[in-house]
Amino acid sequence: MIVLHTTIAIVVVVLLILVTRVDPVIALVVGSIYLGLTGGLGFDGTIKAIAGGFGEIMAEVGLLIGFGVLLGSLLHSMGALQKLVEMLMRGLGPRKIPHVLGVVLSTIFPSIYVDVQLVLAAPLARAAAPRMGRNGLAMMGGSLTAGILVGYVFVVPGLGTVAIAGLLHVPLGSMLVYGFVLGPLTVILTMLVYGWLLKRGFWNAAKDEVADPVAAYATDNTAAADGATAAAVDAATTATTATDATDVDAVAAVAGGAAPVRRTPSLPVALLPIVVPLLLIATGAITEAAGVESSLLAFLGDPVFALFTGLLGAYLLARRALGRDRVGESMAKGFNSTGQILLITGVGGSLGAVIGKTGLEDVLGGFFSAEAGVPVVVTILLAWLVAAVLHLAIGSISVAAITAAGILAPIMGGLDVPPAVLGLAIGSGALFALHVNSNFFWMFQTMLGVTTRGALKALTFVTALASVVSLVLVSALGFVV
Repeated sequence: MIVLHTTIAIVVVVLLILVTRVDPVIALVVGSIYLGLTGGLGFDGTIKAIAGGFGEIMAEVGLLIGFGVLLGSLLHSMGALQKLVEMLMRGLGPRKIPHVLGVVLSTIFPSIYVDVQLVLAAPLARAAAPRMGRNGLAMMGGSLTAGILVGYVFVVPGLGTVAIAGLLHVPLGSMLVYGFVLGPLTVILTMLVYGWLLKRGFWNAAKDEVADPVAAYATDNTAAADGATAAAVDAATTATTATDATDVDAVAAVAGGAAPVRRTPSLPVALLPIVVPLLLIATGAITEAAGVESSLLAFLGDPVFALFTGLLGAYLLARRALGRDRVGESMAKGFNSTGQILLITGVGGSLGAVIGKTGLEDVLGGFFSAEAGVPVVVTILLAWLVAAVLHLAIGSISVAAITAAGILAPIMGGLDVPPAVLGLAIGSGALFALHVNSNFFWMFQTMLGVTTRGALKALTFVTALASVVSLVLVSALGFVV
């Protein structure tokens, strides 16, 4: 009966989010309460499991998510992404940039919100597209899709990656090492296959592109705004009106007429708050794997300290370049978004805790375990499938990943698959086929200047392709580690 009640709970969560448009936080708590009461935990036991699960996951990733969100907000305010894209365009030329841009977005900027990354990069992608031939816009659209979303689910400090690692109790250093290899490789292979299809007529500019993307943006701005955060809308205004996107304060001075003009940090300096934490975490993971015992190295390589170091560095740089008021505004935007992210992640932990208390882990553990005759690759495929189905139904990569991780976390001990590999499989599945039930879909269509048909190709198809490509890579990894 517990399997039936768990299925009902998950279906209820999906229907609440998809049909009645209930916020995922409320839907996940409702599902947890139903499962706890029908699973024999009782009133008191259900509440304790929900609260305990929330507290445990917050202890794991609460500070990491908070620091990561604030770090991304500060990097956005300093124009780090715009500077990097412009440098790549100048140094590589438009024809090479789709592959390189995808890799860069997936490895360096996962801490910035996906919608903000899109808003900042879309105008630059549109500008480069005409110089790349008839499939230029399609290639740039695929590059943005693969780079932004693959980084979100695979690469630390992407919020999807951090949430999955916390729910499955995977050391963040392990996720960093595996994800830093898997993410860029997924992007490169996806872009190669996608480019091959484009050369064979997959894209039809007459039907897949909007004739006047600027006019289309003005017409459909309401649809885009529904999926964008306030930061993304501000960034869109900056990116489309500024003549010098690398000097954020110059834009403010032009708009307001009174703001002092200050130069933002150079690109290498602006990237230090991202690079230094990644190096610290990687160093900690390597020393641990090598069996080196050092309290100092363990402290420096701890993800909480590493991300705080990055946040502190970004804050000091932004304070010097932008001034106290602008930094305060940037931090406030980050704080406004942190609450929702933490709540969704926390109640995902609550669902996992309730499942763990009901005894479902014994049933599922027996089904998934190696002793039951289930090969490693089948376990990986099932984890991928759970996340993929949830994403198709719900329309949110993060909610699908968190829910899938919450479902599978209680049975981790009985599986013959390393937790990091299972986490990557969940991220891979949650990436599958982002489509029309996601706000990001309509934001992508509007800002890139493509039709709905074009968005289905450059976004939905590319995410499905990246998901399948990464599934193959994760399955191969499962036999190695």
